This record gives sequence, C-alpha cells and structure tokens, in this order.
Amino acid sequence: MSTDLSYIQFVLEQLRGEDATYKKMFGEYMVYVDEKPVFTVCDNTVFVKEIKELENLMVEADRGFPYSGAKEHYILDIENDELVQKIVKILKEVIPVPKKKVKK
Repeated sequence: MSTDLSYIQFVLEQLRGEDATYKKMFGEYMVYVDEKPVFTVCDNTVFVKEIKELENLMVEADRGFPYSGAKEHYILDIENDELVQKIVKILKEVIPVPKKKVKK
C-alpha cells in the first residue's frame, strides 16, 4: 500500500507555520522543512530517522521500517502537535540542507 496524496497534504497541514514541501520518491514521499529532509512517509505512516538528539522525546515511540532494506526509524504520531513541533525544531537544527547534485 502506498501513501495517499491526501495523507501527505494532512501531514503538511500539521506543519503549519513551517516552510514544508514534499517530493515523491520511490513511490512514497519525503517531507522537507526549510529544504531539509525531516520525515519519510510510507504507507500513510510518518517515519523519523533515529538520531541521538531525538532519543529522549521518542523513547516510547513505536519503531518500524519505512521500506524494505531501510534502517529502523521512529514512527511519529503526526497528530501530536506539541511533539511534532519539538521534533521539527530539533531536526531543523541538526539536519543539513542536502547538497545539490551537479549534472554531468
């Protein structure tokens, strides 16, 4: 099952006040805030990479694999507005903007 476009729009609504966009990748989606990849959305589920800066906030979060061959990620309750805002704030600080690939 792949992610519905309406679910991606719902995720972006939860990020109100942020410069949030998305890109379709491999049949699923990557959500960006300030051009930084913050969430992977697969099967209508929001996944967050497991990084040390999020350990305390996500200690009780479910975990799962967004796609076959991926590392385990936290599963984010996108409807928990307070948690989402805290997670986004941290991710904006620690995730770099991806470098643009130069076409040959």
